[in-house]
Amino acid sequence: MSIKHGLLALLAPGPKYGYQLKAEFEATTGSAWPLNIGQVYSTLQRLEKGGQIEADGEPDDDGRVVYALTPAGREELAGWFSSPIAQESRPRDELAIKLAMAVNTPGVDAREVVQAQRRQAMSSLQSLTRVKASVPDEDLARVMVVDSLIFAVEAEVSWLDRCEARLRKARTAKTPEKEAVQ
Repeated sequence: MSIKHGLLALLAPGPKYGYQLKAEFEATTGSAWPLNIGQVYSTLQRLEKGGQIEADGEPDDDGRVVYALTPAGREELAGWFSSPIAQESRPRDELAIKLAMAVNTPGVDAREVVQAQRRQAMSSLQSLTRVKASVPDEDLARVMVVDSLIFAVEAEVSWLDRCEARLRKARTAKTPEKEAVQ
């Protein structure tokens, strides 16, 4: 998800100022994606420059600007909601790259890399499970985000299990002659 589209979605119900958007973004995503307020304001500036949002009146006494969607912003948002996200458009998987490099880097035990990642994933899974237990079922947006995070960690653990099995199989397949050379 892009911050841009998240902010546009949060503006759909009505105008808001930057800090409100930050707080609502974090609440909606179950605090899984914390935002820096600077990210919010720089994105708002780009959206305003692009004609997708506009200031809704003058700044208040504290200097806060309230932003509202423009018709172009509503059109952009509708396009985003109606377009599926392709697997290819997601960022590179740093963990997959790290493990691939570990397999071929002398002096690195890829099994240890897998184990360290599994420990971290299990810790994350426990934390997410606690978060889910604290979210009321009526808070559908947060429940869905937390469920997605839980499923992603569970998938990572399953993939790590498969990686470990492949590493074990590769180690077993080595002949004593090959091990003596290394």
